Amino acid sequence: MVNLGAIHSIETFGSVDGPGVRFVIFLQGCSMRCKFCHNVDTWKAQTPTTSAHSLLKKALRYRSYWGKSGGITVSGGEPLLQIDFLIELFTLAKESGIHTTLDTSGQPFTYDEPYFSKIEALMKVTDLVLLDIKSIDSKAHQDLTGHGNENILSFAWYLDSIHKPVWIRHVLVPGYSEVEGRLVRLADFVDSLANVERVEVLPYHTLGVYKWKELGIPYPLEGVKEPSQEMIEEANQILRTSENR
Repeated sequence: MVNLGAIHSIETFGSVDGPGVRFVIFLQGCSMRCKFCHNVDTWKAQTPTTSAHSLLKKALRYRSYWGKSGGITVSGGEPLLQIDFLIELFTLAKESGIHTTLDTSGQPFTYDEPYFSKIEALMKVTDLVLLDIKSIDSKAHQDLTGHGNENILSFAWYLDSIHKPVWIRHVLVPGYSEVEGRLVRLADFVDSLANVERVEVLPYHTLGVYKWKELGIPYPLEGVKEPSQEMIEEANQILRTSENR
């Protein structure tokens, strides 16, 4: 069976979504509604039209630029919503010796079948997971994204249990990230995991606000300023982003 994917866009020379130079594939569709989302145009699911074979063929045109550390990253939207397509794409990539990275919020994760068996199959052909933790506090996570974080943290524990390399990412949002000791709680959670290779602080920005306006959606963080350099430096210190783990 050929699984088709709904592709939003492609970045051929990505440098921030995993190690080395990356061929970054942004999939369409996301069930979370992050108030700070800069890819709001990826929320709505579209009809899948692209085969894994054709997508990999396009990616391989850029292989000479990847070196030893580069490869393919699949982001979104939320790529785990298209898990069958993702398994096929990453399986083909590994057969060609390509490094695979999954950039995900982890929100679709469940131990329920048949989904969990698919997660297990996907992890066998995934080299690295970039796990976005929007907030360590479930109520704040609900407020920011429309969903709690319990199954996301469960996904993190599962990845730790199978020793899957992970980079943790956190968007630093003033008025959300740093209150009630949330950064310290996040740091404690990360420290409880043995598989985290890196932690990245992604400062909140408003570069994607125009997409909300184009789609006629009120921007919920209107008036929230980008974090100061001092706030960014403090977050980096608390989360020990400069350390090799």
